[in-house]
Amino acid sequence: MSKKEIWLETLHHNVGQYFTVDNILYHNKTTHQDLIIFENAEMGRIMALDGVVQTTERDEFIYHEMMTHVPLFAHGHAKKVLIIGGGDGGMLREVCRHQYLENITMVEIDASVVEFCHQYLPNHNAGAYNDPRFKLVIDDGVNFVKTTQQKFDLIISDCTDPIGPGEGLFTSDFYQGCVNCLNENGILVAQNGVCFLQQDEVINSHQKLSNYFKDCSFYQAAIPSYYGGMMTFAWASQTAKLRQIPLKILETRFKKADIICRYYTPELHLASFALPQYLLDLLAKKA
Repeated sequence: MSKKEIWLETLHHNVGQYFTVDNILYHNKTTHQDLIIFENAEMGRIMALDGVVQTTERDEFIYHEMMTHVPLFAHGHAKKVLIIGGGDGGMLREVCRHQYLENITMVEIDASVVEFCHQYLPNHNAGAYNDPRFKLVIDDGVNFVKTTQQKFDLIISDCTDPIGPGEGLFTSDFYQGCVNCLNENGILVAQNGVCFLQQDEVINSHQKLSNYFKDCSFYQAAIPSYYGGMMTFAWASQTAKLRQIPLKILETRFKKADIICRYYTPELHLASFALPQYLLDLLAKKA
């Protein structure tokens, strides 16, 4: 029996994870980054950019459900949604399940990610690219939010880590642009890494977001394919009440939407904002 190839993640210098590679479906350098899509017996098809896992078929539903349903059910009256990044299509799929939305725009810097994920990860988008409410824009997310005349109720920054093309999505320029194109009661959520190993990333995001938003916090979810524990999502709005929607209201909105989830529940929605003490201590020290 031949020895299988091992793929090593390169995000952390001293610790990390590996995956056995059963079959490489695609591997090439795009205009912006190194893109690989391969098969693993346990996690299904895996997509990585610049040596960092972005999504797997096995557990992507956790990440995408929590980044879409938490802010959408908290808002309750959103009409227009902006997705920054999200080229694998999973975020778009979950957003499109909210039938009351009128307009969904996705801005992706790398057209190759959209093209090859559409081909090799079809279950991620599950036909969402054909939704008549959807518009794809190939552009840098920072440039888009700084120049667009459109207004949105929710911005989802489905960014990579702050290296390479994703670096700009953790800057003050990006957050300032988001403020300018959010409607009143608008919400910004953003991927913010695994806080146990990426503490500086969380602290920096909180400090910068606090310059533009009155209410900034984080919520979390356990996603097995992201090494190091709990994945952290940044949350920013101009009103704290959106982070504190009563359970009964969330249950009513969830039932009305008639969406069947594999991870999200209204109870989990509220619990996800309870942060571990070490993170609260870190944020307090840097406040």
